[in-house]
Amino acid sequence: MERSSKMEFFQKLGYGREDVVRVLGKLGEDALVNDVLRELIQTGSRPGAHESSAGPLLVPRGSCGPLDPAHCGLPAELEDDRGGPASSLRPIVIDGSNVAMSHGNKEAFSCRGIQLAVDWFRDRGHTYIKVFVPSWRKDPPRSDTPIREQHVLEELERQAVLVYTPSRKVNGKRVVCYDDRYIVKVAYEQDGVIVSNDNYRDLQSENPEWKWFIEQRLLMFSFVNDRFMPPDDPLGRRGPTLSNFLSRKPRPPEPSWQHCPYGKKCTYGVKCKFYHPERPHLAQLAVADEL
Repeated sequence: MERSSKMEFFQKLGYGREDVVRVLGKLGEDALVNDVLRELIQTGSRPGAHESSAGPLLVPRGSCGPLDPAHCGLPAELEDDRGGPASSLRPIVIDGSNVAMSHGNKEAFSCRGIQLAVDWFRDRGHTYIKVFVPSWRKDPPRSDTPIREQHVLEELERQAVLVYTPSRKVNGKRVVCYDDRYIVKVAYEQDGVIVSNDNYRDLQSENPEWKWFIEQRLLMFSFVNDRFMPPDDPLGRRGPTLSNFLSRKPRPPEPSWQHCPYGKKCTYGVKCKFYHPERPHLAQLAVADEL
């Protein structure tokens, strides 16, 4: 093996160039690889700790590394508070026009409604929140398009929360890009949640993947005066809770504590799925099994 090949070989093993040169100078350029390696070990030379060649950290079974919290089983509350890419909370994409018109009772574009929705998700700990609004909403309000508290849009834009979708005027007519497509596309790519009372039926027919996504990730809402209120069961009574719906790592449902309608006359024993207060710690058998 040539000198350059030997040098490259031992450097891949993690030995320093100076140590290899020293040993080759002692044993000669024609020394065998095994002899050079033996000499390196005997002289106490150790491979360097290069990040590129470092192996995975071995941790005893049942424990986690003390310096890497990503491998430890942190509680969900702590993961939510950390924020950032590792947050267990889903990204939020808000249909600004739909939210503002809902807060304005469909009579005016109420920017305060958008702020209330953003604040609600911020209070829950969501770090990725985007609001989409057509850029022509920056124009001065007119009698046919009333808008309230327009300064809220400017503040949210400075905070990098609000995004204006493109629009322009051609021969005096306004050409508006379809902002709903922006909303669904960004939410789909981010694996997030769409906040809107619109069902986006036209976009559902365009893309079967979008159809499933809209059906499963659309969060509807109501305004009670100035209170933003999404439902506690976004996908119906048999669906996930609101906390699970907004989380990347849903928690298992709580056990049912509904009392058995048959009470002490129940003959299902341990197979009964209802709660029996008279036998909380006693494993009951069915009457047929007892016989």
